Amino acid sequence: MNFATSEVQISETETPLHRLETVYRRMMERLGTPGTPAGALRNILDGWFYTLEEDVLAEGSVSANDQEELLARSELLMEKRLESVTRSAPMFSVALRGYHQAKARSDASQADGIAAWLAGQPNVAASAKRKAGIKGDIDHFGAMSFLQGLLTILRDSGHAGLYLVLDEVETIQRVRGDVRDRSLNALRQLIDDIDSGRFPGLYLLMTGTAAFYEGPQGIQRLEPLAQRLHVDFGTESRFDNPRAVQIRLSAFGLERLCEVGQKVRDVYVAHAEAPERVSRKSDNAYITELAQAVTGKLGGKIGVAPRIFLKKLVSDVLDRIDQFEDFDPHEHYQLTLQDAEMTATERQAASASSVDDIELP
Repeated sequence: MNFATSEVQISETETPLHRLETVYRRMMERLGTPGTPAGALRNILDGWFYTLEEDVLAEGSVSANDQEELLARSELLMEKRLESVTRSAPMFSVALRGYHQAKARSDASQADGIAAWLAGQPNVAASAKRKAGIKGDIDHFGAMSFLQGLLTILRDSGHAGLYLVLDEVETIQRVRGDVRDRSLNALRQLIDDIDSGRFPGLYLLMTGTAAFYEGPQGIQRLEPLAQRLHVDFGTESRFDNPRAVQIRLSAFGLERLCEVGQKVRDVYVAHAEAPERVSRKSDNAYITELAQAVTGKLGGKIGVAPRIFLKKLVSDVLDRIDQFEDFDPHEHYQLTLQDAEMTATERQAASASSVDDIELP
């Protein structure tokens, strides 16, 4: 659907949710499009100014050879398109004009500096800002206005909008009470702004644990936010409404682990040198056997198993079947898990020492 995308991992120190200017900066660092997976702002801006120039030329009153007039008319059209944003954040259009002029002069360092400032980066050279007529850094309120401007540019450039993921939002439960309250209020304000139509084309996906949504240190701490995000999960999970504001993820069981393994195997087969052999020797029955073996070594904790299971499946089994004609995983492969290859969570699960420590699927 030609969306731009970005994922921001919320953390206590690196990206606190109550500092929306920091969230904005991280978002811009991870901004991607179908043609540019990350750091796509420069390409988006260049594409937009090209669109503006094409629109000016389409009017027929300016020659493509008259670069000075084309530049001036493009900037007038830019101001018109960004009129609503400029009222609340005049520096946004000022910076864009400076970027456009720097590109026209082939002044790469100046264009880089302005693009970095537009992306919320601190410590941009004072000379670059002075030449462009901008000053200071983007603050909490400016970040939201700049996001509004970015959405205008994206839609004007043919993109459907921006799909933004805020990951691990539950980390705000671990911060000081006053910081937590400010974070929850920032989240409420963002949701209200989206609902009011301030950010057309912005789709927000927020991930969090059940404790964050239902516990006293999460959204329940701010009643207006809890009201906006409330969903009744009293019915069976198979009747969950995918259009609701919350989507409940069902528990990750052995059946789903095997299903993931089978899909990874199918993708591998599509690109393997010996697809028939890989498919035959890593059939569904073997994948189930391997999944059971991995979860067994992790104390039966299936939720911990996916990473190490897929690592073993691909590197220890599928790669060998593809490369060695006589390799038979039933005969030649025995699963082992070494501490060095496991995460702390996986090592803890593998250290289950009694029947009482084991979670049954």
